Amino acid sequence: MNKNKILITGGAGFIGSNLALHLLKHDYEVSVLDNLSEQIHGGNPETTSPLYQSIQNKVHFIKGSVTSTEDWIKAIGDNEIIVHLAAETGTGQSMYQIKKYVDTNIGGTAMMLDILANNKTSVKKIVVASSRAIYGEGKYLSKELGVVYPSHRSAEQMDAGNFEVSYPGAAGPLQLAATDEESKIHPSSVYGITKYNQEQMLMTVCPSLGIAPVAFRYQNVYGPGQSLSNPYTGILSIFSTLIRNQKPINIFEDGKESRDFVYIDDVVAATFLGIEKEEANGQVLNVGTGVATTVSEVAYLLVELYNATVPVQITGNYRLGDIRHNFADTHKIEQLLSFKPKVNFKEGLKLFTDWVKEQEIQNSTYEDSIHEMKTKGLLK
Repeated sequence: MNKNKILITGGAGFIGSNLALHLLKHDYEVSVLDNLSEQIHGGNPETTSPLYQSIQNKVHFIKGSVTSTEDWIKAIGDNEIIVHLAAETGTGQSMYQIKKYVDTNIGGTAMMLDILANNKTSVKKIVVASSRAIYGEGKYLSKELGVVYPSHRSAEQMDAGNFEVSYPGAAGPLQLAATDEESKIHPSSVYGITKYNQEQMLMTVCPSLGIAPVAFRYQNVYGPGQSLSNPYTGILSIFSTLIRNQKPINIFEDGKESRDFVYIDDVVAATFLGIEKEEANGQVLNVGTGVATTVSEVAYLLVELYNATVPVQITGNYRLGDIRHNFADTHKIEQLLSFKPKVNFKEGLKLFTDWVKEQEIQNSTYEDSIHEMKTKGLLK
């Protein structure tokens, strides 16, 4: 039997490398296009990146960029499926590296589609990594108004220490609700804008080319293997590196902001179903647990699991572009693909911290990233 040929862009990254290893076990021939970004993989990926090392010599690896036509043509080759994960991913960073994010996320996707539209290829399906960031502030319920979608919080509001969202005409406090795929799209960051643009391009162009598009709106993905040196993404990694360097954890706002944390194995399982199942074709699907966990709860659980004594400081600082709450409504993916996450947050966090304890302690560059955001006027 011929192996299914699949290309993963960003395939040396956290989700991509785990997906590649999973696909190899299921009779796929895997190609990877990745630029081995130093922010994720360190200065010498052969020795500094466990993610890259995990797939090295197991896949057909192409070091290149999704902003290069030549690299795209080389990578697409005779692959039948593309999983497009390569992207710039820092929400805060996207607010001052705007051209870089647009060129990579929007421009790279446009380049891929342009090549497919103007050349005969074997590609039959494209799966793209979207993000919960496209929703901006999530979905809420008002006693007076029903379902509402609050606007982004203002600097004046948060300067006064008022971090919860509000909505005109709603007298009482809003009740947080799960965000479904039909919820309002109103991203609060350049990153979120680029992710939605990727979705739109795929859903518009692919059907005209006879290619099935699938978009997964991932929530906060975590687990063993994620970068411990990247200070711009992944609060579990950032907090873990601070704790292991005996530095205090600084929590923005009042610590009650919440996210939906989904374990890497569950993300790989959902993505694999999107690759294999025709029911996913043409669909946009949330991938999460449907459970909101506060940032304070994350910090205190990590301190406990590391048996650490570092202080947890709730600072009242805030970052422009951050959302207050968001968690996924997962009914659609459960109904269409029979997907249910298997790992709850406390189980996943224990697996993550057990892995971190086995790694070398990374130098924390968190303070540098904070200084950078302050100089750009994004951290208050």
